[in-house]
Amino acid sequence: MSNFRLTNNAVKLGGGRFTYPDVPPESAIITLGNELLASTESWRTGKTFAKGKVLTLHRPPGHGSESSWYCRVSRHNKEDATFDEFWSKLGVNKAENEKQFVSAVKQVTEVKRISATQSVWTLYYTYPPPVSPRVFTVLQTTYLSSATPRSGLIVSIPIDLSDDEVLAKIERKGVRGRYVAVERLLELDDGEVEWRMATSATPGGMIPSFIAESSMPGQIAADVTHFLKWFHTIRNRTAAEV
Repeated sequence: MSNFRLTNNAVKLGGGRFTYPDVPPESAIITLGNELLASTESWRTGKTFAKGKVLTLHRPPGHGSESSWYCRVSRHNKEDATFDEFWSKLGVNKAENEKQFVSAVKQVTEVKRISATQSVWTLYYTYPPPVSPRVFTVLQTTYLSSATPRSGLIVSIPIDLSDDEVLAKIERKGVRGRYVAVERLLELDDGEVEWRMATSATPGGMIPSFIAESSMPGQIAADVTHFLKWFHTIRNRTAAEV
């Protein structure tokens, strides 16, 4: 475990790059994800968004990371979504659902399903000119705990497919970006849900890191608003059909 850590360059295994099919054990990924989220309790408090609903946190470079980490935390009542509703959209087919509420995501492809709780996904993002499209390929691992309080974890880590010619051909062409994201849904005693997400990302290409990072708190906070707006559309449509 000492040679295995989360970075946005790649997961390091014994100092080398993380390439498919050298997939780390799911249990190791989940353990590191939980450890990362536990550490966010001591990160520097940043801005709040969505009328105070979303709090952001920040950890500068260091701790074995090549760039900054950002976190957002929000609490939600049942009017927003229940724990089961959140998990059904974030813990199941997350990449496909993300395409519905993140406007920059234009195409998602499941490159390889490894198990019921682990898959390789490639996501194709487009941005206004002159920024070129970006391709992010990640290994997504999920874990749903039935213990009380219930919790669910989604860990996305960058993976290099260049050693597998068949899988590499599935990726879209574009500038290769990298990100790590760890998300946790936690059912609280009062029935509310805490949604906590920590991420570190580099867009690749010629975009300076400081420009990308300066907009990170607002971007990750906006995802909460966009998700809820999309989810309520789905929920209301389903209710109307009943």
